[in-house]
Amino acid sequence: MTRRVRAIFISDVHLGTRACQADRLLELLRSYDSDYLFLVGDIVDFWAMKRRGVYWSAAQNTLVQKILKRARHHTHVVFIPGNHDEVARDHVGTSFGNIQVLREYLHTAADGRRYLLLHGDEFDGVTKYHRWLAVLGDHAYAVVVRLNVLLSWARRSLGIAGYWSLAGYAKSKVKKAVNFVFDFEEAVVRHARERGVDGVICGHIHAATIRDVDGLAYLNCGDWVDSCTAIVEHDDGRMELLRIGLGQTGAAKPMALEPRSPRPEIEAPPVVAEEAA
Repeated sequence: MTRRVRAIFISDVHLGTRACQADRLLELLRSYDSDYLFLVGDIVDFWAMKRRGVYWSAAQNTLVQKILKRARHHTHVVFIPGNHDEVARDHVGTSFGNIQVLREYLHTAADGRRYLLLHGDEFDGVTKYHRWLAVLGDHAYAVVVRLNVLLSWARRSLGIAGYWSLAGYAKSKVKKAVNFVFDFEEAVVRHARERGVDGVICGHIHAATIRDVDGLAYLNCGDWVDSCTAIVEHDDGRMELLRIGLGQTGAAKPMALEPRSPRPEIEAPPVVAEEAA
């Protein structure tokens, strides 16, 4: 049965790669319909396709067709290009297939809160100032993702249910990666505060969360490589973070994501992950 929400926010799908979990995103879109659909960057991975060739599965093709169909009918679809699909930034201000291409977007939720939508790569110093290092890191990440595919196959062969991400586990355990995430979040929040909005919704770092930062809501959509997460807005303006996992039946299983631990050595109040404020 399809549930209706006001808006769906997704980012970092990385279409065109083997790592893209298009089948899980299709489960989400089959389970949820919406008035708005926001594609918050890195939807297509032109970086990977240029270096490693194009991998385009039937599920990825179906996913694109489904998004285009929604745009043609009742859904307002906005695409905000990221660094992996930055070629689309040359077409900011135009539309294709009823999908708006914008550099950023100001979304007013049902409760009146205003959210700034952006991908976020401009707040990543490595991507912005050291592109060669970003490309090197992307290669290393691709290796981890390939290992993750093998690990998932092994888990299924052994009858172990659920999904577990090696890349996500590594990021959660490496202190430098944790510090990078928090530095990124702080930069994005500072920018949003300067813009005078109530919250910010972004992607880029593949670290899904909803939390309050001194009265400003920070929301990250996560990705469809490791975490398979999205944010939805309900009719009352409440924001919820969903993780889509595949059980043995293959059905989509929306779950509330637990709040991430505070930055090391810095105390932070507990946050209810299901709500933005």
